Amino acid sequence: MNYTPLERALSLAAVIAAAFGVGVSFGIGFPLTSLTLESWHEPKWVLGIAGAAPSLAVLIMLPFLPSVVGRVGAVPAIATGCVLAAFGFLGLSMVSNAWAWIAIRFAMSAGIALPWLVGETWINTVSTDGTRGRVIALYAIAFFAGFALGPQLIDWLGVSGIRPFLAGAIATSFAGVPIILARRLAPDLTHDNPVSTRAALGLAPIGMIGGFIGGFAEITYLSLLPSVSISSGVTESDSLQLLTLLTVGGGVLQFPIGWLADKINKVSLSLGLAAAFIVLSLLLPWALTEPGIAPVMAFGIGGVILGFYTVGLSIIGEQVTARDIAAVNAAFLIMYQLGSILGPLVAGVAMTAEPVLGFIATVSGLMIGSALVLWLFARR
Repeated sequence: MNYTPLERALSLAAVIAAAFGVGVSFGIGFPLTSLTLESWHEPKWVLGIAGAAPSLAVLIMLPFLPSVVGRVGAVPAIATGCVLAAFGFLGLSMVSNAWAWIAIRFAMSAGIALPWLVGETWINTVSTDGTRGRVIALYAIAFFAGFALGPQLIDWLGVSGIRPFLAGAIATSFAGVPIILARRLAPDLTHDNPVSTRAALGLAPIGMIGGFIGGFAEITYLSLLPSVSISSGVTESDSLQLLTLLTVGGGVLQFPIGWLADKINKVSLSLGLAAAFIVLSLLLPWALTEPGIAPVMAFGIGGVILGFYTVGLSIIGEQVTARDIAAVNAAFLIMYQLGSILGPLVAGVAMTAEPVLGFIATVSGLMIGSALVLWLFARR
């Protein structure tokens, strides 16, 4: 549809508000899973599988979702996904077995894939070329603000009893409310997809690499930082504070990164973020032993890891036509999920031998390899 400036702003505001609710859901789900399995004395490799299970579910569903969205439209897709994920939180409260927990996390994450895909497609469809980086940054800020609230809710509510699960269910359900209220301003996503998800991978290859980097960097840190911190002697409460600061940094630093993405070469920006990530990760073991340094380090790492997502999505939005955007966004998320699966799994195995250094070796090694591939594609 043709938007007036006010309609465009309201449409973007609705999907950004929904991202906040989805962020709260993620922010509760990851630490709740990690800390619950830690309290059950599950081995580190089980924590790694639990951290990767949501990404695997989304990865399996993504190739089919553009056609689903094309049939039902943006608003029903988001509402359905939020309801399915909310029921998943309630299901988690009823089990006390690690593998049952992982299975439910797998199922509920398949539902949350719908609002995730549609939200990205909505943003890229409605925003303009001149402001896309900043709009995507606001979308990411809203998500990470919600994610930052999640660990605080866990710290306040605890990991036992029904309260943290109810909080997750309520937050996920209400994520669909702004979308329903703004349903007349939703972009039309019901057209047929002219390319398959596999073909869409080749339409913006540099953006796809950014998605992979963002996936392994973000989810490995979000799912395993509490365990790494505790292994370094940090208390459970302080480890949750570090996770919160990681997400706050991701939110606060996104608008400057989005502004840079609108002004300078996006590949150079991505390579700069990769260099910063490697340096900060290598310094993390030292920072965790310094109470005054660890919060600053977590804040900076959060900004860097979410920056890959913002820049990669911006590249897709400026290179892909509107009718291809849903399929290409699905391909971007597939790459993101591949990184999300690989990072926690490899880190979980490495941490079995050495909890802190195994984590650092994994995230630094994956980033060095990914940055090299990004540089080679950019040269071509």
